[in-house]
Amino acid sequence: MDKHVILRNEEERDWPAVERLTRRAFYNQYVPGCVEHYLAKRLRSHPDFIPELDLVLELEGQVIANVMYTKNRLVDEGGEEREILTFGPLCVAPEHQRKGYGRLLLEGSFQRAAGLGYDTVVIFGDPANYVSRGFKSCKKYNVALEGTGFPAAMLVKELRAGALDGRRWYYRQSAAYEMDEAAARAYDDALPEKLEKKWLPCQEAFEILCQAVLPEGPGGLN
Repeated sequence: MDKHVILRNEEERDWPAVERLTRRAFYNQYVPGCVEHYLAKRLRSHPDFIPELDLVLELEGQVIANVMYTKNRLVDEGGEEREILTFGPLCVAPEHQRKGYGRLLLEGSFQRAAGLGYDTVVIFGDPANYVSRGFKSCKKYNVALEGTGFPAAMLVKELRAGALDGRRWYYRQSAAYEMDEAAARAYDDALPEKLEKKWLPCQEAFEILCQAVLPEGPGGLN
């Protein structure tokens, strides 16, 4: 890893660069265009946003990666709640992807999150991108979505071994991620740098993954 890389908290002066970076990293990945840069802009003012876990990687004075975390909840069948984490957006500049910077950013964020007392992270993402970082199927930890079961894209990582005890937990996502997509598109369209919105096969693959649900039964802690 380049010795000139710095992991630090995002500062207000970084906001424009982070939003441009987020836009470039996500454009046309999941839908034609993207909304993640608008989400990044909105998250910073939400009560569930965690500034201490809003991190950037800086290489030779340039921000090349960013991750943002929010507080979320798990609720068991008796109504007991526990506070957990979700991250996103997570992005690395396209020209710096597949060089280990994402791993460096995530591992640094996990260490800081554990230091703040958090013990569990739940995300939605492609397992191929996250199992090497210690994430496992939500089914292995008996973490489900009410009315849905075990989404294939819902992944769980314990920051402290044994943090989840095998009981059925239901994931409750923060309202921070609720978004007016029309407002997001209008925000994107108004930016001076124009990017071409287009369909790519990766968008169909993402849609398939989002709809896949693992069956109840053997295979987890049930």
